[in-house]
Amino acid sequence: MTQSNATHQAVVERTDAERLSAASDVHAAYIGLDVHKATIAVSLAEAGRHEPEFRGEIPNAPKAIDTLVRQLSQRFEGQPLLFSYEAGPCGYGVYHQIQASGHDCEVVAPSLIPQRAGDRVKTDRRDAKMLARLSRSGELTPVWVPTPEQEAVRDLTRAREDMKAIEFKARQRLGAFLLRHGKVYAGKSKWTQAHFHWLETVRFDIPVQQIVLEEYVDAVKEAQRRVAGLEKQMAAALPSWSLAPVVEALMAMRGVSLITAMPVLAELGDISRFDSPRQLMAYLGLVPSEHSSGGRRRQGGITKTGNGHVRRVLVEAAGATASRRARHASSSSEPSEPRRRSRPSPGRHKSACAGVTAG
Repeated sequence: MTQSNATHQAVVERTDAERLSAASDVHAAYIGLDVHKATIAVSLAEAGRHEPEFRGEIPNAPKAIDTLVRQLSQRFEGQPLLFSYEAGPCGYGVYHQIQASGHDCEVVAPSLIPQRAGDRVKTDRRDAKMLARLSRSGELTPVWVPTPEQEAVRDLTRAREDMKAIEFKARQRLGAFLLRHGKVYAGKSKWTQAHFHWLETVRFDIPVQQIVLEEYVDAVKEAQRRVAGLEKQMAAALPSWSLAPVVEALMAMRGVSLITAMPVLAELGDISRFDSPRQLMAYLGLVPSEHSSGGRRRQGGITKTGNGHVRRVLVEAAGATASRRARHASSSSEPSEPRRRSRPSPGRHKSACAGVTAG
């Protein structure tokens, strides 16, 4: 029985042949780093088939990392070394520091690290040795590492996304509070100027509840102010960004605005690193899952793996565009009733034409 996951092919930035050839690369040693907030567990695997050597733990500090790199460089007489660690909450500071020292470093995808089915023991020591061993055999899959400029723009777009989530939660709490007390807005659309005017007219008999209403309304307005402020910062940061021309090109497409194009490129970076649109969609988790066996093929919903930030903004943009098209089609497909009645019937039209012809 085989299980197919298109995302497994999407995050892979190198082919299997390239990874296997990397196992016999020019690196003198392969260093596995199990990175945590305070410490880094270090293991080393020399070229060949020897068991990786555990070198202990060091503080997760630039000075300690510099000392480790210098010691290993002296041990292997300045030959190139390859450091590997899992992508995680500690970011890419270790990666940039090691790259600046003249050695190679790769940040690997944790979900694509080969796991032994019967392995039930997990420690920092074992994780570091596993990374060193798999790096030597070329079985690790590196992820794309953004430049400091790219990461800064990504932080900005993610901050706007976080503030939007806070706004959504504030709206939800206000709506639930009003519904619980029977205060229902009769207008067509919420969160418009008319809706906020209506909120100002809502009154409660108990003063404490009136205070609660005002606090909920202020929370919604404050969240909206923060979202609008971050969107202005995104527009101000765009001209100086190296990918600004690509953002403007994407914004020329229907349904793609700044708040869609900028997060997409902030998360993906150089789109040309993907070999095909299929690989890009698999990376975003927008392809169907599959579980096939023998002559039976079974596909399910989209995998929803990979970069969820880009997937969310693309789905929202597509949904908004589809809604606008549906509204436009419904308003223009059928003529209004008065106009339909004013049109001459086919029989009358034919009679008029016959009268003109006869005259």
